[in-house]
Amino acid sequence: MTYVDTLFNKNFLEYASYVIKDRAIPHLDDGLKPVQRRILHSLFSMDDGKFHKVANVVGHCMQYHPHGDASIYSALVVLANKELFIDKQGNFGNVLTGDEASAARYIECRVTPLAKQVLYRPEITEYEDSYDGRRKEPVVFPAKFPALLVLGAEGIAVGMSTKILPHNFGEVCEAVQHALRGELFEIFPDFPGGGFVDVSDYEDGRGKVLVRARLDTSDPKRIVVREVPFGSTTDSLIASIENAARKNKVKVAGISDFTAENVEIEIKLPRGVYTEELVDALYAFTECENSISVNLLVIKDGKPVTMTVSEVIQYHAKRLVAILTTELEFERGLLLDKLHARTLERIFVEERIYKRIEEQTTAEDVVNAVLEGFIPFASEIRRKVTEEDVEHLLKIPIRRISRYDIQKARKEIEEIQGRLKEIKHHLANIVDYAINYLGELVGEYGSAHERKTTIGSFEKVDVREAAVRNLSLRYDKKTGYLGYGVNSGKELFKVSAYDRVLVVRHSGVYSVIDAPEKLFVDKGMFSCGLSDKEILGIKVFNIIYKDRKNGIPYLKRTRIEKYILDRSYEIVPDGSAVIALTTREDVTAVVKYKKKPKVRILEEEFDVNAYLIKGVKAGGVRLANREVSSAKFVATKRAG
Repeated sequence: MTYVDTLFNKNFLEYASYVIKDRAIPHLDDGLKPVQRRILHSLFSMDDGKFHKVANVVGHCMQYHPHGDASIYSALVVLANKELFIDKQGNFGNVLTGDEASAARYIECRVTPLAKQVLYRPEITEYEDSYDGRRKEPVVFPAKFPALLVLGAEGIAVGMSTKILPHNFGEVCEAVQHALRGELFEIFPDFPGGGFVDVSDYEDGRGKVLVRARLDTSDPKRIVVREVPFGSTTDSLIASIENAARKNKVKVAGISDFTAENVEIEIKLPRGVYTEELVDALYAFTECENSISVNLLVIKDGKPVTMTVSEVIQYHAKRLVAILTTELEFERGLLLDKLHARTLERIFVEERIYKRIEEQTTAEDVVNAVLEGFIPFASEIRRKVTEEDVEHLLKIPIRRISRYDIQKARKEIEEIQGRLKEIKHHLANIVDYAINYLGELVGEYGSAHERKTTIGSFEKVDVREAAVRNLSLRYDKKTGYLGYGVNSGKELFKVSAYDRVLVVRHSGVYSVIDAPEKLFVDKGMFSCGLSDKEILGIKVFNIIYKDRKNGIPYLKRTRIEKYILDRSYEIVPDGSAVIALTTREDVTAVVKYKKKPKVRILEEEFDVNAYLIKGVKAGGVRLANREVSSAKFVATKRAG
């Protein structure tokens, strides 16, 4: 391996690792990509309760983000439109219509109370150096619920990608509660645009979903789209309908977009077309129905990992317990420090220990005098009194000592002791505490995040079944061309652009092809029909053919049950020529023989139904040992 190969492999590996870990894939712990985390970190740093210009936020975030302002701005707009962690003011675009946001200098934002409550805990957050080493940024936020599932994510890295669908905030929190209780749970996606979703193949976040628009079909001559499916906008949906109409896949008289706060796309139908006839075509040929594949890929322990929704919920249930335990222990430590300080202050003032320092001449004597003064009260003090504690007491102003409220001090100490008991109880029952915490979270914020998407069950519409058969398939014997683009010749039947047809040529070769616009098949064609497998599988082909060497006639009856598209097959044995072919029932085969001396019988009839139906590769049954001149099928005459 050359030096260039080694250098390339090393640099490519580093680049791939960087794109995967630090750009495209969200982290399991807080559900954020690095740029989103840096945006929120900037907003927490700037937070004063007021709105900030997005341009200022972007500028502040550039201290942590090694890329340009455009990537920060677009990421902030996307995150703000999730309406979870960022409050927005101004035109942030519209996820329903696809309208873009105003420039960063015109719009404002700030963090939501929810973000402060569930993400911002700097005292227990791990920080690392920013890209230039000048500042610190969080490795991950200590998120107290699976933000990954609520926000959703989409990203393309090197050799891998992620597609995580958004879920309902309240349902996700309730699923974590079930996991903490050890109960079974199941959650499904919920989209901001509403619509319908079929989760039959969701497979716990590793499969796919089928999404549909919400259509108002109450008027037989008008369809109104009330909600767009996830992944589409009103603009893209209208464009897909117009495109389908141009290709004659759907029939519409006009489309009007009245979308304002809510989606309202009116589809007017032409004369002779009614709502019930068009709905399936809209689902089949437009963005009224989409199939979305899901791939729940996240960064876990510094590596990309594919997980299920249930695994994410279980992971966050354990993580919530760990975070709440750390928070409670940290608070307990602060309260114990505060209790110690307040106890010393009370004793120092109430027992007039400060009087001991009046006659001391050196700093060391002053400290020792105070320390000795606390000895009789050792039972009230929970920890050793240090010189730092004494320094703190000696800094108490005389004014504060003179105005010291003993009852107020005792009440504050009792409150601290009461809170310490609560923390002790919560730590002893940490799982119940976590469950109650999530319950309070849902109670406070759940009403703002109600489910918008209706879960249902529906099958994907087959485009071939939904397609309107309005194209005339013609065959011109003179030119040998077949297709719906052929203007001359005989019309065989109506087809759609999605139909497949079976063609049996004069040579005895048959094939199944997509309905052609214009295709040369043969100047002699025996049969052409739709190749619906259910119909084709029961259709019997009655064939009279002859041996090319001796002209002896044979009768073959067969079904064409299997085929490969656009592949040619022989319907009769090699070295044979087809004389007559029909798929009609109740027919008689009439065979005429060549005239020969002393031969009186020159024509015979054979009852076709008296012969067995065989496989398509099997040979036929010999009808006679004489050379045939012609043959045909005639309808069987019925008595009466």
